[in-house]
Amino acid sequence: MKKWLIPVIVIAIIGFGFYSWGKNFNNTAVTLNENVKEAWGNVQTSYQRRNDLIGNLVNTVKGAADFEKNTLEAVIKARSEATKTTIDPSNITPEQLSQFNQAQGGLSSALSRLLVTVERYPELKANQNFLKLQDELTSTENTIQTARTRYNEQIKPYNVHVNTFPNTILAGFLNFDEKPYFDSEAGAEKPVDVEFDF
Repeated sequence: MKKWLIPVIVIAIIGFGFYSWGKNFNNTAVTLNENVKEAWGNVQTSYQRRNDLIGNLVNTVKGAADFEKNTLEAVIKARSEATKTTIDPSNITPEQLSQFNQAQGGLSSALSRLLVTVERYPELKANQNFLKLQDELTSTENTIQTARTRYNEQIKPYNVHVNTFPNTILAGFLNFDEKPYFDSEAGAEKPVDVEFDF
């Protein structure tokens, strides 16, 4: 057997090993990244459903002639701000996610104020359309929470894959960056003050 053949075989085996590792890393990262994109799409779909329901809710509330104009305007403005914030799921940064979360939190806050204010209007509380929309909104909020949780569940295996050594070497080279988790909204750790007017 020729002397030069052994080093060639060793180099070929090492080369094939690196190729296999790179291929496996890339294919797994692509699959996990697609799972993250799908989960993010479900988050956005849930928020879109809430935005659509809020439009119907606002129109129903507008029917109450003496309803507070400022409260409705705050909800409409917050809804507009929330729909402006968009994120590219393939390139989510912590800053973008924070901005998105802040816009959605502003809408949640305005919506909460609207629903508390409605308590002072017996004709609205008895309106079947309003009650149905309120139930659908509650259901949608639960769906949003579920979608956000599932998004975080998809982020974990992706981040583990790209942050584990030696995968970090290829992750940087192939532009598979760590993705941020959905955190709770600012102030969510504080108890909510509930006030009743009698």
